[in-house]
Formats: sequence, structure tokens, C-alpha cells
Amino acid sequence: MNCWNQEEYIGFGLAAHSYVDGIRFCNISNLEEYIENINKGDFYKNIEVEERQTKEDKQKEFMILGFRKIEGVDISMFKEKYQENPLYLYRKEIEKLVNEKLIEVNLNNIKLTNKGLDLANIVFEEFV
Repeated sequence: MNCWNQEEYIGFGLAAHSYVDGIRFCNISNLEEYIENINKGDFYKNIEVEERQTKEDKQKEFMILGFRKIEGVDISMFKEKYQENPLYLYRKEIEKLVNEKLIEVNLNNIKLTNKGLDLANIVFEEFV
């Protein structure tokens, strides 16, 4: 759930993923190289992928991850975290998806409809 709530997490071991300070990275998947780097004290050589997220990246990801949860995107949590209203920020995308009956909006959240559950990837694409 830390991943889906955009909270930090640290993965330990071969090919493990982590997310710290807005940076996403993973460890290498080659066992021999991984062990050799640890034995040499070269821990950072085990980091293979790094992604630094901008505020916009984080906001879009918040939407996508929120839609993966049954309760949907928590509007007040988005406002608190980003000091912006997702209903305004993504008004065009939301209007389109509501018209296509893929999402529904209420006072607290934006969530997938039954049709949206079946076609969730179409919803996610609007925020990529």
C-alpha cells in the first residue's frame, strides 16, 4: 500500500525496488555482481534504474494509483498533498471520462464505475 499511496519504501536484495525523496530506483538483477559490489562496499553500484519525479509526475501518478483502489482518488488528500484541486487541474480528462461513463465524481472522491473497472487502462492513459 505504501507504493499505491506514494509513500516511501525501501527494497533490500536482488532486483528490489525503492522510492525515497521522490526518486524511484531498483537494485541490479545479476547475483554475482550484486554480491561483489556488497563485498567491495560499492553499494551504489547496485542501483540500476533511477527516476526523479517532478510535481506533475507525482500528481498524475496520484490519480492513476488512486484509480487502482476501490475507494478511488481521495480529492481532499490530493488537495492537501499538492495544494491544488484535481477536479480543476484535470477537468478536461475528468469531463471526458465521466461522459464515457468510466468514472464518477462525488464530494470525497473520483472513482471508476463498473464499466471503468473493465476499461481501467483507458482511464490511466489520460494521466500518462
